[in-house]
This record gives sequence, structure tokens and C-alpha cells, in this order.
Amino acid sequence: MWLRNVLADRGGGVSVLAALSVVSVIGMASFAVDLNRGYEIMVSNQPVADMAALAAGVAYSAAKSETILQPTAQDLAAVHGITSGTVVARLVSDVPTPGAKAVQVTITVPLTITLGRVLGLGASFPVSTTATASLATQSTAGCIVGLANSGTAIETKGGATINAPACAVAGVGTVANNGTGITAKTIISGAGDIVNNYGTLAADLLRYAGSFTNPSWNNNVPGPDKRVRQGSTVADPLADNLDLGSARSLIGTWRAPVAPSNPTTPGGGDVWSFSSSPSAAVAKFRKGNSSNFVVPAGNYTIDTLAATGGVSVTFNANSTVTVARGATIDGGATVVFGNGTYRINGGFSGANVTFGDGELSIGQGTVSFTGASRIGGGPVTINAPLSIGGGATLAVGAGAHTFGGISVGGGSWLTMGNGALNVAGGVSVAGDSTIIAGAGDVAISNPGARAIDLSGSGRFFMGDGLFSANGSVVTAGGSRLVFGRTANHLINGDLSVAGSVLFGAGRYTVAGNLVNGTGGTTWPYTSPINNQTWGDYLEGTSVSDYDMAGVNVTLILSGTINLAGGAKTLLIAPATTTSNGAIADMLIDSLTSTDTSWSAGATSTFSGAVHLPNSALTSSGGNNTQSGVRCFMLVALRVTVTGGATTGSTCSGIGSGAGGSGTVDLIS
Repeated sequence: MWLRNVLADRGGGVSVLAALSVVSVIGMASFAVDLNRGYEIMVSNQPVADMAALAAGVAYSAAKSETILQPTAQDLAAVHGITSGTVVARLVSDVPTPGAKAVQVTITVPLTITLGRVLGLGASFPVSTTATASLATQSTAGCIVGLANSGTAIETKGGATINAPACAVAGVGTVANNGTGITAKTIISGAGDIVNNYGTLAADLLRYAGSFTNPSWNNNVPGPDKRVRQGSTVADPLADNLDLGSARSLIGTWRAPVAPSNPTTPGGGDVWSFSSSPSAAVAKFRKGNSSNFVVPAGNYTIDTLAATGGVSVTFNANSTVTVARGATIDGGATVVFGNGTYRINGGFSGANVTFGDGELSIGQGTVSFTGASRIGGGPVTINAPLSIGGGATLAVGAGAHTFGGISVGGGSWLTMGNGALNVAGGVSVAGDSTIIAGAGDVAISNPGARAIDLSGSGRFFMGDGLFSANGSVVTAGGSRLVFGRTANHLINGDLSVAGSVLFGAGRYTVAGNLVNGTGGTTWPYTSPINNQTWGDYLEGTSVSDYDMAGVNVTLILSGTINLAGGAKTLLIAPATTTSNGAIADMLIDSLTSTDTSWSAGATSTFSGAVHLPNSALTSSGGNNTQSGVRCFMLVALRVTVTGGATTGSTCSGIGSGAGGSGTVDLIS
């Protein structure tokens, strides 16, 4: 009101000028105040914008949907008291580098102008605060990575293809398509060239340090606006993985099996011979003139024991029997040893024998079972190689099982109840024969040779428990091998599979190569011995129609992994790390410099990282390697795909840490 009066006053020009000067001074002062207030609001809102960008970035990384950005940013701003104004969250591309993505959040609040309030007006101006969080997208790390810094790091030849439409194909050196095509989100040559011949390059971006070469007639490449001549750092994303370093330190280790020993069997005993003309020491046990003998409970010291000629012998329960110089029971006799303690030296040959519950200990010598035999529950120790053949069957109850070796053949089978299995020698299964072991720790040692040898359709099924093999594991065509679950399976030797194999969940530490030359023997399988089925599912995942399968597994090798022979493989890394066990998203790791070959029509479905940073990998001969339920990353010294082979990953990657979805970093 006073301003109007001044302007209306005609009393003198000086007064008017003085009044106008006052307005100018007041305006400049209020402008300075408003600038300061605006700056204070920007400073106050910046941490909120930063947190909103980070939160929206994390939410996007988990949901992979832009619709999650706006509500996430708005909610976080509201929690921190910003309820007026606007919050805008959006996904931006090529930030901070070409091909990368980021989440940008802008918070805008109105600031009323000070002079406007003085004049009774509602004038205001917007104050905006912006924050940007980069997404460590998997396309930066790459699904297919070649680490060779000279020559070709990644190459296709002939009719081969690499197909990774949602992530990067990245090489330190040159990336060359001399095959059918390479499809990727981004194709990167960090220090070399990108070369295309007659095939197709399909990508949102080509980035190269050197040059881009393509025939003038070939238009099946990204346009000039999608080519960037820019050097990039392409490195091994798993080079500093601490879990891998710790896991590799256990290569070449094993657990020694419990060593069997000879039982104590005093000398000076009588000869026990059960037959139609029994020895004097056992004649008193004969029932009349029959062929039946019953030995009452007691403690017996025997020199040698024999049963022949169709006799039937029963040792009553609660006896302790020692045999100093061997026991022989031929196929015509039937002998039942009741519950008790039995200690035998000098070898054992038994047909259709039954031992009840208790302790059975057999010392050095030849030990064999024929016919249909049974050993009850309790500790069983045989300080010699156990031999079962000729269609024989032996069922052993629960307890600790300790052997100097096991050989089952000729259509025979051996089953063991739950309990530890210790074999101080190799396990050999051949001739359409079977071993089924219940749950329990397994330790097998045959150093420098084969700890497990399956041939001629041999089958070996193990339950859950610790596993250790000091020696190679070798299987032939038609065989079947099942490992149980445990944190870490130790194999001090090669793992060479030509039959079918199931890997129970856990880590496999192999001091040697993994070779899969299977084809034709697929899962599932139902045993006629106990009607148990293996290979329908592993950890809830169907593994039917595969011949080599493992779910929630990590394989740590000193050698390489070679696939051939029409092998059908399904291997899935775990989503989380287990202490001293399998590593999240880590499928196969080896530092070997030996070349790797995936060939001969092998078909592999891999979920997780295959890390071979020092090995040149060649996929050939119609090999097909693709991602499964989760992402597949291949890191090798060189990756060559040739001869109609196909390699690829259908998802955006597993992150540079092989253990998560990447990080979200604030950049502005």
C-alpha cells in the first residue's frame, strides 16, 4: 500500500527516485536470499536423491523391470519428508560408458520467491536435485569372455554361431566372426579389432580399440551409429574371487580310509568239518543221523572250519567264534551264523552264508562270496579284497564297512546299509553288476591307479555323506555312477566318465581332468534289486534324458573338462555359497593351460560360470552348449567355435563376481 502512495505522490521527483531505489535494493537482497535458500534445499535433498537412485537401481537389478523405478524412488523420498514437488526416476542408456545403463532420479520442489511474498504474490521457482546410479550390468562383464591379449580372443568358423543376445561377447584381443554369426547385446574387443566375414554381427553396440573390418557388400552388421572406436578394459571377472582361491588349495587332498587289520584268532583250536562224516569236534552238534547241525551259544576257538556236502549248520545267537586258519563253505551247504562275534583269519570262501547282527572280521587271504549271502547289522571288516562273482548276491546291513578292496562281477550285486564305507584298495564293478551303498561317509584309496572302475555296464550307487577317492574314477559305456550329497567331494585323480553319472549337490575337487565321453545311457534308472529309482530329479530339477547331471554343484579341477561322444550334460551351479562347499554361480574352474575340447555332438546345458582363464577352448563337431535355468558365463583364454557348433547364453549374465546380480554404484 505504501508503494502505491509513493508512486501517486507528485510532491517531487527525488522522492520517486528514492522509492524506486528502495525497491531495487529490496529485490536484489531477496534474490540473494532466494539463491541461498535454493542452494540449501539442493544440499538438503541431495542425499535423499542419492539414496533414491541407489534404491531404485537395486530394485531394478532384482526385478529387471522399469516399472519398479518410480514407486521405489517416491517411497524413499516420502520417508525422508519430501512430500511436495515431484520425484522422477528413469532408466538411461550409455551412462557412464557406451552400452552401460544407469538409473537417474530427479527431485524437484517449489521455492516461493521472497519478493513475491512481500508483494503478496505467490510466485515460485523449481529447485531440482539429480542423482545417477550406474548398473553393473552383466553385459559389461560379458557372458562369453576371451582373455588372450594377442591374436584372436574369440572366433567363429564355418557354420558355427555364438548367441548371447542379452549380454556381451568380449575379448581382450580380436573378436572375429568367420562363421555364421555372433549375436550379443554388446560385442567388445578391448585391445584389438572386430572382424566380420560373410556372416552376421547382431548387437546394440560394437566397441573396439583397433579397427572394424567388414566386406562392403555385407550389410548384416550394426550401422555406423552403433560402432565405437574406443579401448576397453576386458579382464577376468573371477580373477580375485577369494572362494575360488580357497577351493583350489584343496586340490590333491583326500581323506585316508580306515585301514582294515587282521582280527585276533588264537591257535590251538580243533578242526571243525561239517559233512556226512563230520570231524570229532562237531559230531556232537549233529541232530541224529541227519545232515543238520546246531551249535549252541558259546565261545569257540577253531583251527579251520568247513561245511560241505549239503549239510545245514546253525550257530545259535550270542556266540563268539574265532577261526585261525580259514573257513570254507561250499555251494551244497547252508550255514547260518546267528547274532554274535565272528573273527576269521586265513581266508574265507562262502556260498549261501548268513551272518546275523554283530561283529564280523575277516583277515588277510582270499575272501569270496557266492550264491545268496547275507551279513546283518554291525561292523564288518575284511582285510582283503572282497570278491563277489558268478551271479552271487551279498546284502550287508547297517554299520561301519571296511574292506581291503571290492570286486563285483558276473551279474552279481552287493548292497550295504547306512554306515561308513572305507576301502583301502580299488572298487571294481563289471559284467552287469551292482553296488548299492547307503548313506554314510565314503573313503576309497588306490593311489596311482583307479579308485573306482566301472566297466561292462557296472553300476555303483552311493548315498549322502563325505566322499574321498585317492585315485582316478573311470567308468565305461553303459555304466552308472551316483555320488551322494556332501559339502566337498575329494578326488585325487582324473574323473573320466563314459557311462552315466549323477553328481549329488556339493563341491567336487578333482586333481585331474573331467572327461565326459558318454552317449546313450541316460537317466532315470530303477534297480531291480531294491526298486529304487535314480535320476528322475536332483534337488527338485528334472534330469531325465541326460547322461551326466548335477544340480547345486561346483567343480574345481586341476586339469580341463573335455566333452565328446554325444554326451548330454546338465550342470547347475548353486545360487548361494555353502561353507567349505559349492560356490554361488560357480560351475567349473580350472587354471590349467591344457587346451579344452567340446566336440563330437556333445550337448551341454550349463547354469553358472565355466572359468578356464588359461585354457584355449574349442567347441566343434556339432557341439551345443547353452544356458539353463540360470545364466551361463564362459571365461577362457581363447574361445573358438567351429564346425557347426553353437555356444551361447540366453540371459543377461551372472555378474562379475559369479555370486550375485552385480553392484549398483552412485556416479553423480
